[in-house]
Amino acid sequence: MRKPLAIVLLLAFLVSACGSQNAAPVESTPTHAAPSVTSTPVDYAASCNAVQSEPTPGPDEPSRFPRVTQEDHSLGPENAPVTLIVYSDFQCRPCSEVAEILKKLREEYPDTLKIIYRYFPLLTINDKAALAAQAAEAAGLQGKFWEMHDALYDDLISWDGLTPEEFETWLADKAVELALDKERFQADLHSKEVAIIPPMAFNEGLLIGMASAPFILINGQIYTGPVNFTALNNVIGAIALGERQFKHCPEAVIEPDKEYIATLHTNKGDIVIQLFADKAPLAVNNFVFLAREGWYDNNPFYRVIANFTAQTGDPSGTGMGLPGYLFNTEIAPDLRFDRPGMVAMDNIGPNTNGSRFFITLAELPQMDGSFTIFGQVLQGMDVVESLTLRFPEGGGDLPEPDRILSVTIEER
Repeated sequence: MRKPLAIVLLLAFLVSACGSQNAAPVESTPTHAAPSVTSTPVDYAASCNAVQSEPTPGPDEPSRFPRVTQEDHSLGPENAPVTLIVYSDFQCRPCSEVAEILKKLREEYPDTLKIIYRYFPLLTINDKAALAAQAAEAAGLQGKFWEMHDALYDDLISWDGLTPEEFETWLADKAVELALDKERFQADLHSKEVAIIPPMAFNEGLLIGMASAPFILINGQIYTGPVNFTALNNVIGAIALGERQFKHCPEAVIEPDKEYIATLHTNKGDIVIQLFADKAPLAVNNFVFLAREGWYDNNPFYRVIANFTAQTGDPSGTGMGLPGYLFNTEIAPDLRFDRPGMVAMDNIGPNTNGSRFFITLAELPQMDGSFTIFGQVLQGMDVVESLTLRFPEGGGDLPEPDRILSVTIEER
């Protein structure tokens, strides 16, 4: 059964249980002995639970909003897993801000996101809302709806204060700039077929229940969360990740009496990690399985905090993605966060390990007993310390994250 978008939104605002600290980093030195033979077989199936759900309704489920058709103004792949519909007004400052956010989202998800633009001109408030919608539609008749869409929003400040007559002159000049047939554009601008669209869209919007613009739907459901890039990116990333999730918990792919070395190939250099298969067989088995399946390829270090941790393991970059299952926490009494370079599973509580993990950048004794430690950095701690700092919860624009390009597993 598909889960409602509200659950996705709730997940989007969950943060990992880790918090920022100011402990001073110390030199990392391997101390873990070679693995010993585990006498009790590991029951992987009993220690893991699949979390299978589609996060949003399917296209055939009832909705009071019109279904997407070929008549809609659309950008993105036809079968994209995420469809964002925005009802908007060109003469609307918040709508202009959302248009800029959607540009960034289109760049972030070129193969995942489809954007549908629908008119909801605020005719009782904005004196040029109807004319602007007609201009976009007239440009669309020449195959340049999105070019006019971008021009109207990008230059809103320059035309918002014009009279309707001055705005028509502005539109004529913009049509020439966009290489439109000017005479055809002006004829279409005031044609009956185009002129009827804004009042019809306004009335239909009121009947549906919209009271303002912008009004956003994600996969057919009303989006009520914060309208900013970070929030929308998190929701879209979480939904898109569902396309990659596994339907079952991983089977045994390791032997706990063997030694496993993982090399994270990053854009900053290699990070070599000794995996503790004897101390945390569930976590190591999971890590090796996901690495071999390519789950960690191109993963961002989405949160990096000085003197604390570098977090990764979520392809969506949201910090709340799951591989399709959760597995149990493993606490080895002799493994502690007593130095930089300890590698552990991230979680949101007991027995909620998935794919996310972190590397410590300092001694963090306050985290002992709460997270599964499953490895330590053997080489490349300098690479870890050079990762670009990112604190998503701090607000504002974030720098481009460093990434794991691929992972190599060596079995000895």
